[in-house]
Amino acid sequence: MNEQLRPLTIIYNRNSGFHAARRDELYEEILTQLSTHGFEIQVLELHSNSDFDRLMQDVLDRHLNGPDVGVVVAAGGDGTLNAVGAKLLHTDIPLGLLPLGTFNYVARALNIPLDLLEATKVIISGRPQAIHVAKLNNQIYLNNASLGLYPLFIKRREAYNQRFGRFTFNAYASALDVMIRDRKALKLTLEVDGKRYPLNTPLVFFGNNQLQLQEMRLRVANCAAAGRVAGVAVANTDKRTLFKLLFQLIQGKLEQASQVYSFCADQVQVHAAKKILKWRLMEKLSSCRHL
Repeated sequence: MNEQLRPLTIIYNRNSGFHAARRDELYEEILTQLSTHGFEIQVLELHSNSDFDRLMQDVLDRHLNGPDVGVVVAAGGDGTLNAVGAKLLHTDIPLGLLPLGTFNYVARALNIPLDLLEATKVIISGRPQAIHVAKLNNQIYLNNASLGLYPLFIKRREAYNQRFGRFTFNAYASALDVMIRDRKALKLTLEVDGKRYPLNTPLVFFGNNQLQLQEMRLRVANCAAAGRVAGVAVANTDKRTLFKLLFQLIQGKLEQASQVYSFCADQVQVHAAKKILKWRLMEKLSSCRHL
């Protein structure tokens, strides 16, 4: 009987924002739905001691060495989806998603329900769809990549979430905190489709998710929807300008700011005097030591 079951592996990131009141009951309902529809289920929980590369190699061996590739499910936020998706790239294994993150931009852009039982139904009966995959230094990102202050925003936001709980307000509070304490400028040259632009900037942001860019009311959302590189750069580092930009972002007027530049391109290169730049590709995924 087991030979006829389709393999399904759930990779669950316990550091995600999943805090449902009836979590255990919901978890059992999800497994019951999947098992009654012909799946042989394996659940792998990510934790700080996980060897992610080895874990994913075992997953690939399971799904590629049988008569049916089955489904691999990322249960977490956009960061979990990035990490798992990178390992499934160039295979025929479809990637399912149980959205457990704070914002779940990728799931929302793909019209995957945020209700987990409804998302499970999509895994069971949905049809695979192609999505745009952006790449930075040979690492993929499905949502965004950033350089400068934004990685600090996310790190500080996660600290706020752990202390006060997961609330959207924490995103703005953490941004204020970073601008007060950690404001820094990077001397870069952006090469946009072969044209070079020198820039002294606290933030460069690349978006691959049109929904997130639309919520920021940026015209380059159409660029991301078309599979091109959508980018935003800030060209001033003084505290007053950054505070003003934050309130314009809250009001949905960021692109009207004179110090904000957006661009749409097929290829962008970032040149810097510093040999090492800290990019932010995803939400925290504790088991991915080298990502």
